[in-house]
Amino acid sequence: MSSIEGEKMEKTFSAWMIFILAAACGLIAANLYYAQPLVAPISSAIGLSSEAAGLIVTLTQIGYGIGLLFIVPLGDILENRKLVVVSLFLTAIALALAAVVKSAGLFLTVSLFIGLGSVAAQVLVPYAAHLSPDATRGRNVGNVMSGLLLGIMLARPISSMVAEFLGWRAVYYLSAIAILVLALLMAMVLPARQPLNTTRYPALLGSMLHLLKTTPILQRRAIYHACVFATFSLFWTTVPLLLTSPIFHFSQKEVSLFALLGVSGAVAAPVAGRLADRGWARSATGLALAFVIISGILPLVIHGSSTSSLVTLVISAILLDMGVSANLVLGQRAIFSLGAEFRSRLNGLYMAIFFAGGAIGSATGGWAYAMGGWKAALLIGIALPVIALIYYTTEKK
Repeated sequence: MSSIEGEKMEKTFSAWMIFILAAACGLIAANLYYAQPLVAPISSAIGLSSEAAGLIVTLTQIGYGIGLLFIVPLGDILENRKLVVVSLFLTAIALALAAVVKSAGLFLTVSLFIGLGSVAAQVLVPYAAHLSPDATRGRNVGNVMSGLLLGIMLARPISSMVAEFLGWRAVYYLSAIAILVLALLMAMVLPARQPLNTTRYPALLGSMLHLLKTTPILQRRAIYHACVFATFSLFWTTVPLLLTSPIFHFSQKEVSLFALLGVSGAVAAPVAGRLADRGWARSATGLALAFVIISGILPLVIHGSSTSSLVTLVISAILLDMGVSANLVLGQRAIFSLGAEFRSRLNGLYMAIFFAGGAIGSATGGWAYAMGGWKAALLIGIALPVIALIYYTTEKK
């Protein structure tokens, strides 16, 4: 890329555009997690049995996974702005329906579509990479990803607070309005980007397996992050059980405040992007994995119901979120450097693989906590990033 092209691209990708994309990704990604603390009141209102209540969250995640594999790759062949705006309009409709439907079957169906439409965030992330010059791509992607991560981390406490004062349906009403406004804003401010790729959709999907088989960086980075995201999901699935148990006697409000403290870990995302831009991606990856491992070890060393053990849990939550945020951005910076023509497909594969790791972490965490308590869950949470760290030692310098 010439210096003139780089300067032009830098102007296109202004600080204001970074803020818009970061805020957009956060608002969109939050839709995947609003329901997690609201499963009980939602299932009671729509007549869903306690055994099937988990489907509310599960179907949203399944919809997101389907979208990662079948919608996000379209970013390599369709005009990106139009793809994002259409996805957001569909998401807003699904959210509005979720706020009014009273049938369990209909609610579960729209939950699937909420997840499906929310992959618009993962069209925007490679879009940010396209707009960025090579020298600042990691920093810009890191800034955008920090917005996405803040959305994920803030979703649970925000939905809990809104539901407490306005009821759970208000969460969906407010999100539908926010996403509709966002769709209109994206239509007005995003520059159009028409990919040069002329591959037909069936061939595009068929190429994804080939990309996975022939892209060692994608394989490696996906495995790293599947392990750490599994620990992230395991921790945030089980720590509320610990905090509300007789050990700490936390209320739901207090659990929400605890989750808010962990949000500060998202600051690691833009820092990791800057380190990658300077050629320190490998060292930063090792540090990110170490943070995740330490976050599991600390509560084993200092435990109980004392103030010091609670402070240790807060520190662990921050370290965990820092490690996961940094590793996510480092992985995306690595795969986005491979080529613009298949950036969306690589991102879809990367996200799908590590979200599968997160689903395994949540399920394993709940099982481990029920069978062996908090300590058993922590041991599994430590083992997963240790596996990633061992694999990391095989990476060529």
